[in-house]
Amino acid sequence: MQGPSDRAPADLAQLQATMHAIEIACSSIQMHVNPAAAEATILSLCQSPQPYKACQFILENSQVANARFQAAAAIRDAAIREWALLTPDDKRSLISFCLCFVMQHASSPEGYVQSKVSSVAAQLIKRGWLDFAAAEKEAFLYEVKQAVVGIHGVDVQFVGINFLESLVSEFSPSTSTAMGLPREFHEQCLKSLELEYLKTFYCWAQDAAASVTSQIIESHSAVPEVKVCTAALRLMLQILNWDFRYNKNMAKGAKPSMDVFNNGVPHDIASPKRSDCILAQPGPSWRDVLVLGGHIGWLLGVYGALRQKFSCEGYWLDCPIAVSARKLIVQFCSLTGTIFPSADMQEHHLIQLLSGIIPWINPPDAVSQAIECGKSESEMLDGCRALLSMATVTTPTVFDRLLRSISPFGTVTLLSTLMCEVIKALMANNTEEETWSWIARDIILDTWTALLIPNSIHENARLPSEGINAAANLFALIVEAELRAASASAFNDDEDSQYLQASISAMDERLSSYALIARAAVDVAIPLLTGLFTERFARLHQRLISQISCLYSSMIDQTGFVSWESCEVLETFFKGDKLDSLSHFPDKLDRRNRSSSDHPSPHGRLRISLQWCLTGTGKGIADPTETLEELYSLLLIAGHVLADEGQGETPSVPMAIQTHFVDIIETDKHPVVVLSRFAEQSLDQEMRMSVFSPRLMEAVIWFLARWSCTYLMVPEELREENCDSGYDHESWLQSQHSRKALLGFFGQYNQGKPVLDVIVRIAMMTLISYPGEKDLQALTCYQLLHALVRRKNVCTHLVALDSWRELANAFANGRTLFSLHSAHQRSLAQTLVLSASGMRDPEASNQYVRDLMSHMTAYLVEMSNKNDIKKFSQQPDIILSVSCLLERLRGAAQALEPRTQMAIYEMGFSVMNSLLVLLEVYKHEFAVVYLLLKFVVDWVDVEIIYLEAKETAIVVDFCKRLLQLYSSHNIGKISISLSSSLLSEAKTEMYKDLRALLQLISNLCSKDMVDFSSDSIETQGTSISQVVYFGLHIVTPLISLELLKYPKLCHDYFSLLSHMLEVYPEMVAQLNNEAFNQILGTLDFGLRHQDTEIVSMCLKVLKALASYHYKETSIGKIGLGSHASGFKDSDGRFQEGILSRFLRSLLQLLLFEDYRGVIDTDLVGIAADALLPLILSEQSVYQRLGQELADSQANPTLKSRLVNALQSLTSSNQLSSTLDRPNYQKFRKNLHSFLIEVRGFLRTM
Repeated sequence: MQGPSDRAPADLAQLQATMHAIEIACSSIQMHVNPAAAEATILSLCQSPQPYKACQFILENSQVANARFQAAAAIRDAAIREWALLTPDDKRSLISFCLCFVMQHASSPEGYVQSKVSSVAAQLIKRGWLDFAAAEKEAFLYEVKQAVVGIHGVDVQFVGINFLESLVSEFSPSTSTAMGLPREFHEQCLKSLELEYLKTFYCWAQDAAASVTSQIIESHSAVPEVKVCTAALRLMLQILNWDFRYNKNMAKGAKPSMDVFNNGVPHDIASPKRSDCILAQPGPSWRDVLVLGGHIGWLLGVYGALRQKFSCEGYWLDCPIAVSARKLIVQFCSLTGTIFPSADMQEHHLIQLLSGIIPWINPPDAVSQAIECGKSESEMLDGCRALLSMATVTTPTVFDRLLRSISPFGTVTLLSTLMCEVIKALMANNTEEETWSWIARDIILDTWTALLIPNSIHENARLPSEGINAAANLFALIVEAELRAASASAFNDDEDSQYLQASISAMDERLSSYALIARAAVDVAIPLLTGLFTERFARLHQRLISQISCLYSSMIDQTGFVSWESCEVLETFFKGDKLDSLSHFPDKLDRRNRSSSDHPSPHGRLRISLQWCLTGTGKGIADPTETLEELYSLLLIAGHVLADEGQGETPSVPMAIQTHFVDIIETDKHPVVVLSRFAEQSLDQEMRMSVFSPRLMEAVIWFLARWSCTYLMVPEELREENCDSGYDHESWLQSQHSRKALLGFFGQYNQGKPVLDVIVRIAMMTLISYPGEKDLQALTCYQLLHALVRRKNVCTHLVALDSWRELANAFANGRTLFSLHSAHQRSLAQTLVLSASGMRDPEASNQYVRDLMSHMTAYLVEMSNKNDIKKFSQQPDIILSVSCLLERLRGAAQALEPRTQMAIYEMGFSVMNSLLVLLEVYKHEFAVVYLLLKFVVDWVDVEIIYLEAKETAIVVDFCKRLLQLYSSHNIGKISISLSSSLLSEAKTEMYKDLRALLQLISNLCSKDMVDFSSDSIETQGTSISQVVYFGLHIVTPLISLELLKYPKLCHDYFSLLSHMLEVYPEMVAQLNNEAFNQILGTLDFGLRHQDTEIVSMCLKVLKALASYHYKETSIGKIGLGSHASGFKDSDGRFQEGILSRFLRSLLQLLLFEDYRGVIDTDLVGIAADALLPLILSEQSVYQRLGQELADSQANPTLKSRLVNALQSLTSSNQLSSTLDRPNYQKFRKNLHSFLIEVRGFLRTM
């Protein structure tokens, strides 16, 4: 094997010295001896010009495997970099060398070296794929085919298959290696391989596997053919996993037919799936290979024969050949699309597969028992994955029919039985470690999800009757398991308990799958939940009776009667209806005149006794913790069964509930109604003390939020929606009646308003009666109350409720709600203001907001006007009050709607001066300053587009004063004398402040883009651009490169900079030198940022500046003026202008720096958009830079190529000197070609 032809024979001593140096470097890295120097040595080999001779010498002669590995990597890096410099013979020679090397060293024990060289060969073939003629490709692949079919022996056969695996991997977008080429190159390579070679490779792998299976089956010892068969199966699986894009069309002349397996199957269903299922859709041209040629039968036969042969060897199930075969079988289960001309053919295909898979999972009890006894679970799990794949490509009816053709029961019954055994194993193990049963449960739940989520709005995912019974039995076992887990966790003190720490959202995926199973058997599932719920609650009610009995016993006086004084205490605690519990003891009540009682009971003793009994510490009273945990679990399950997650939209009643329970005459007996009434009991004080723990209330609040979105006061137009068309007419009429009756029961003219009132009172109770329960209160504020104000028709009734007025009054005038977390107060303010949409007209809405917020604004104004504010303002309770009020104002601002815009403006206007005073007073309280800034940011954000010219001028002036005050107090200046921890904290606080200020400036910019006012702001002499640049003058000096390491601040800064310079480029000349130089420094930082979005924004800034300057100077104006021209600094050194500086910088970045993002993504196009106006603006600088590049190239051939490439960059494709869209597109193409042509050899200079 010879190297590139233009290289003279290398000196043997020099080659040996290079090999020795690389070997020492590799050994040093392994021994951790001076690794930096060792890495530099290896890097020098990779970066040296045309190192092919040295690398080939190392590969052929070195005894150090790592050295050979590094040599292969260096060949790859150099060849990709210098591809444009290599002659066609050089390219073919390098590929041939790599292929020959892996073939000749096929038996080498260093497999990773072989894999690396094979990978290099694959990458080089792909790099030249579009350059090579068909005959050249065939020549390479002919040698590979000879190896794969086994002509040169088993070892070479194995290597040949591995090479094909590397080649397919390189052509696949998800696994390809970056080469610094446009996306179009990769797409063309992918299309060519898929249409011309991929099927051929599959056939080669199939033939290779078939050629060795007989030896494997017949042999009584390990044979080398096993690794060949394993590699071939792995390659076939890789090809089936290919994302087929160009071969899905139907066969020529074929008639289109409905694909009942995949018609409308959503590949990315927004469903709770935990297991991946990649559909194989290769198209009709693959039918002869995959479906008609007996390939499936051969594959199942091979696995079955080997399985039987090694049935006594437990380890075999996890051997590579077994794993690879099962994975391929599972992938065949997902085969779908136009490869099947009819549904019958696909059904036959799946039946054949299922007949081979059944022994893996059936009978489920025996399979589960074997795994518990030590058998590997891998086969059973693959069987579950196969069922998942089948469920994904079929309808429930077809899925169930698959097994019924070969057994007395259907596939759904098997799936249910399998899941039951898995759940039993979970209950038996009772461990928090992830076991096989956990994985199996998730896979099977995903299978149920695939079956039961309709493929389209017109399809019903209904099960056959046997499947419904199976689903009912399964759901009953699921609920039993969940209740057992809940009960077991009741007294678990382990802080790491997953069950206790599992939040509602974390459990949501599993519970959503449970809900689908329940709805499949809704006639059984919901009554089951109702019965369990009723029984648990009755158990708690009986406990309360026992408590009362305990209390009663403690209150009997010496006469044997309960005194009137005791009755008074009872009435204090048991408000009327609970006195009914004392009817069990009528003969003991003292009905004598109060004055005749000789032995009054001390009230203190009675109250202690009462508390003692209600907390369950009385003798003989059962601890309720287990029951409470079970109720918690039942609420979560019931909530998922009854309602879906809205995700911002109004969820509809689940179809299963709409179409069932049609025989219930009295709507209040409907299971949905029964389950929803439990929460009302929490309003009773004694019941709350005895039953409703904070944890249980979390579930109650979550349930109410989810339930109310679906059932409460559903608008009439939504009630009229048709049920699924898959039902017969009579069933449809019955379901319509059932649905209207259910929704009508909770409508505005029936029980809707009373239920709404109960929900509001429950929400208010959780905010007041459960102090310190942040999670509970967060659920109340963010989920329940937000759900109530989501619809205007609900708000209309909400604002008319006394309970809602009480909540608003407590918020506006009381102190109780100040105990809430400040963020919760913001949310509550937002909710209350949003409810104003339910008022009769805009004026009423505005007045409602004024009444709600006036006391808070008045407090801030009064406080800021006090002369001694600096004395009392630092008191902790005052700081807390101010912080809470600022959060409330912010929440109100965030709730702005057009009808409440005026009241929100007045709210902010009234505290403008007060905010400036508070900024002065609390300049050292970072938390208060940040809250103040965030309120201003949000208020300006929502108000600015509505404001008239006069109001805009007032707001702009306020913002300028705020920015000046912030700057004048040096808030955010960081002292280097601080300790490291305090310095870090100060940087964080400053980052938050600066980010808020940047957002404020950005919000002011929006006035120029969206403006709903009736007059122009110029009438008041207000210029948004001047305000923006005023803010930039103030904020920019405070932003250091260190602070730009905060990702969010960095993004906001460059986003603002990009927007301002694109919209107001003319203002850049007005920046002072300090601000302007600061911007230049940050642009240099941003251009080399790792976040491509930051780089993109910086390039857009350069484009805006350069294009503005070019357009302005083209018509005789000064453009950027002095900023664009060079100048001498104070030391007499010449400083380039901004445009020439960034022209040089951008060319340096594109041509020399190891920055793959610019080349391998769409950023190259954005870079072209910035580079074109820079070149047009600074043509002399571009010519000088081009000449410098050419002069630095010693090789005449390369120098000529570089000169031609530079000329083509600005002249090819009829490029002109205009900055319009067609010209930008032309220059993008020119830059792509330019970089491909010269970047490789320039980086070797």
